[in-house]
Amino acid sequence: MEIAIDAKGLRKVYREGSVDVVAVDSVDLSIRRGEVVGIMGPSGSGKTTLLSMIGCILKPTQGNIKIYDTDVTGLSEAELPFIRRKYFGFIFQTFNLLPPLTALENVRISLDMKGYPKKETEKLSIKLLERVGLAERIHFLPRDLSGGEKQRVAIARALAGDPLIILADEPTGNLDQKSGKLIIETLRELVTTNNASAVIVTHDSRIFRSLDRVFHLEDGTIRA
Repeated sequence: MEIAIDAKGLRKVYREGSVDVVAVDSVDLSIRRGEVVGIMGPSGSGKTTLLSMIGCILKPTQGNIKIYDTDVTGLSEAELPFIRRKYFGFIFQTFNLLPPLTALENVRISLDMKGYPKKETEKLSIKLLERVGLAERIHFLPRDLSGGEKQRVAIARALAGDPLIILADEPTGNLDQKSGKLIIETLRELVTTNNASAVIVTHDSRIFRSLDRVFHLEDGTIRA
């Protein structure tokens, strides 16, 4: 089966004053196309840092990452946005919605950035918001949405353009059981339909049955 993400020897070190803090250390990770995998671990174990390196948001201090056939480690900052647009959909724990834009506009902007024709973006955005149960909230601003509704807008935005890889940081953390199940089923459907992949950082034991594999991260290192 085709490898979607192949990471070797990943290490990320932050400088805090005169001290080096190792956030991720010697991580090898290979994820196949068509898989939904989870990354678990206590707070501060390096999960979000690892996800950010996989998604070409952070550069590793050491190691290398291949996304499909592209070695992204040596790419310049100017080249990385193209890789993110081409391959990834991101679900951030803090939503990262644009406050002045409605739910519909927050999704549309993702399609705009991926080069979709203007005449198609509204229809596609509405379908995505309906898919996550927000048909009645498409014209609401983020300030008028609950935390769970904001999370669902963020998930609809991540699904825009049918990305080959979804990276999700606690996607069900702000959702009740029914909504969380809907979101995971939607992610699984996307992965199956598009032969895509999903990497989910989670503490939510309710979604374990939907995961193909789970990696345990502790002190920046994957434990068996």
